[in-house]
Amino acid sequence: MSVLTRDEAQTRAQLLDVQHYSVDLDLTTGDETFESTSLVRFTARTAGDTFVELKPETLHSALLDDEPLDVTTLEGNRLPLRLSEGEHVLRIRTAMRYSRTGEGMHRFTDPSDGESYVYTQLFMEDIQRVFAAFDQPDLKAVFEVSVTAPEGWTVLSNGITEQGPDGRWQAAPTPPLSTYLVCVAAGPWHSVRTEHAGLPFGIHCRRSLAAHLDADADEILAVTKACYDRFHQKFEEPYPFDSYDQAFVPEFNAGAMENPGLVTFRDEFVFRSAVTVTERQTRAMIIAHEMAHMWFGDLVTLRWWDDIWLNESFAEYMGYQTINEACADLFPDTWVDFGVTRKAWGYEADQRPSTHPVAPAPESVPDTASALLNFDGISYAKGASALRQLVAWLGEKDFLAGINIHFKRHKFGNATLADFIDNLAAATERDVHAWAEQWLRTTGVDTLTPALTGEGLRWQLAIDRDGSRPHRIAAGLYDRDPSGELVLRERRELDVPQTAPAELTGPRPALIVLNDEDLTYAKLRFDEVSEESALRGLSRIPDALTRAVVWNALRDMVRDGDLAPREYLEIALAHLTEETELALVQGVLGFARTQIADRYVTEDERPAALATICEIARALLRRTEDGEAPGLRLTAVRAYIDSTGTPEKITSWLDEGTVHGGPELDPELRWRILARLAVLGATDEPTITAELERDPSATGQEGAARCRASLPTAEAKATAWSALFDTDDLSNYLFTATAQGFWQPEQADLVREYVPRFYPAAIALGARRGAVMAEAAGRYAFPSYAIDADSLALGESHLTDDTMIPALRRKLIDQLDDLHRALTARNA
Repeated sequence: MSVLTRDEAQTRAQLLDVQHYSVDLDLTTGDETFESTSLVRFTARTAGDTFVELKPETLHSALLDDEPLDVTTLEGNRLPLRLSEGEHVLRIRTAMRYSRTGEGMHRFTDPSDGESYVYTQLFMEDIQRVFAAFDQPDLKAVFEVSVTAPEGWTVLSNGITEQGPDGRWQAAPTPPLSTYLVCVAAGPWHSVRTEHAGLPFGIHCRRSLAAHLDADADEILAVTKACYDRFHQKFEEPYPFDSYDQAFVPEFNAGAMENPGLVTFRDEFVFRSAVTVTERQTRAMIIAHEMAHMWFGDLVTLRWWDDIWLNESFAEYMGYQTINEACADLFPDTWVDFGVTRKAWGYEADQRPSTHPVAPAPESVPDTASALLNFDGISYAKGASALRQLVAWLGEKDFLAGINIHFKRHKFGNATLADFIDNLAAATERDVHAWAEQWLRTTGVDTLTPALTGEGLRWQLAIDRDGSRPHRIAAGLYDRDPSGELVLRERRELDVPQTAPAELTGPRPALIVLNDEDLTYAKLRFDEVSEESALRGLSRIPDALTRAVVWNALRDMVRDGDLAPREYLEIALAHLTEETELALVQGVLGFARTQIADRYVTEDERPAALATICEIARALLRRTEDGEAPGLRLTAVRAYIDSTGTPEKITSWLDEGTVHGGPELDPELRWRILARLAVLGATDEPTITAELERDPSATGQEGAARCRASLPTAEAKATAWSALFDTDDLSNYLFTATAQGFWQPEQADLVREYVPRFYPAAIALGARRGAVMAEAAGRYAFPSYAIDADSLALGESHLTDDTMIPALRRKLIDQLDDLHRALTARNA
């Protein structure tokens, strides 16, 4: 298959003006394929040759202006067209194959009740798996979609759908859309419908999740309505589509997708089991993120994929900021969660060899394959952090004024970075162009360190910067009161670089925290006195966001080899047991468990690291015996299950169906316990089978696959490996679950023989199954616990293989860099 290049897209955009698609899909022709007909009306500005893209199972016919085309000229995914100047009608009829990997038209049969569901995910190049199209974002057109569906199904699409005779559904014509934003979701959905601001709103899930969606419907719809209203306070352009549906769909590869009028979410967000308030907050943030895309990405769309940050960075920033403003009663500490989870994702991505600017140079994104690599922590978390810094520097009033100019000038069209910066500049006297060059066209993370000089009651605060970006920050100056509490004396706004050191009066602060409100994107270090105060008094810092800034600094110090992993665990033990902010507990425990205990300490040190995490969990369980903090208790239970080195206590929980003192075990906790018992060799296949009979859902199927691959026997590992790499039968989710179970730090000797087998197996799988499955193999099936110089050298030797697809190469570069950091941390 040929990937589309930027030059080809520009040439085709100069040649064609595409006005209208009529798309007809027939979903009644079996479980493997569906029938697809697309009729495209377009104009050629001059005579010329071009092509239309499609990836059919069978190309039945192609007509250009009622004249048949030779279907044998289809090469890969391109059907050539020779055009005269003027108007044309292209009609293509195909059979298309359903996907089991979340690409194109994904088909899923629910093991709970046997009902089937289909939905589209057409991002980047996958519309070609559903119908023929001129597939690039700057050839927008009106879409009219009709679908013939089995009896009892409901069809959802970008516009309001109406059911006609013979199972045929018709969607209302859309405004001009980019091809990748078309969406269809069909099946026997369970739906909750309402109306807001004169528009129909709906939420939908598969029937087996109906009770769980109903339980959360009020919250989901309240968040949706609050975000809708808040965006209309910010944006002058009204919501541009005729309805707002949100479908929670199975085996979805992303968190969600911003299809206009029909947002699709992974249906894990319909919670079957107990979750914490931060997990509910994440769902709310993603609802806000996707709604922001209705303006950023859907109303105004990038011209080419080098400007993907114009979609994702803005949606990420607006998602957190809007939940912070519109849903503060439900989720009061949104930016704390961003700081300790999403921002860390950006910092890590930006320090790898694969880093790239938030807004990469056009020549660095020459085709769609390279563009796909930029959907990462930089385009999301770093870009959102840069925008938060821009708002701090520019002021929200001018920022929103520039955004509204942008929408007005480019609505239902396409725009570039240059367009956006020009529109911001029209709303302010500040040099936004210079800011954009320094922040959006550069890579890496600046490091800021305070330098304090003086004596008595007069001090000068200078800020050493390792990097090149300007920063607008707040420096928090803290004193220690007689009880040992750290008390904020002053929060001083500063610009970096400084024209002169800041003058301070009063005694020497006990603690100086740069970036105290987390308004910029930079790594932080401490002066000697502040570091001692931070390590001794972290839990006594009054503001949770400031504590998040300090925890992030400690995380960076571990990753850079400046703080020994065991010292981080000692700090966690000293302070996490007193922490009240749930997002911080989850973030710190997650890093301690998955990075420090699993990778950054040596095999000999690992039992002690796991014991420390269990000690923290036990302390939190004692703190929460009164039932006043269920989210904190659930977090502690999960951490204990994942970290225990002995099976007795969690076996008793599983046998009794409850944690002593609560909570009772729901499906998520039962599968979590069984997975840990499998790793420890304390369960067996009959027990896993019995649990699957108890929970035969899709989630249960994934839990069983994970447990079976975790069993510490040669037979279990051979079976799992064969399922992963010798056949292509596993869906995307079952592949991930199996891979997650396969590699375990406790089983390093058992799976050592598979380390050299991974690379040729993953390269072959990528060639067969494409980018999504290759990325899954690189992310989940990578031998991440083989941490030694030989494993690093082995992996690096395979990067020269020119048969490796770009998505896998990028993932392996990241994984090998993480392996190198793990080796560095072990030597700290």
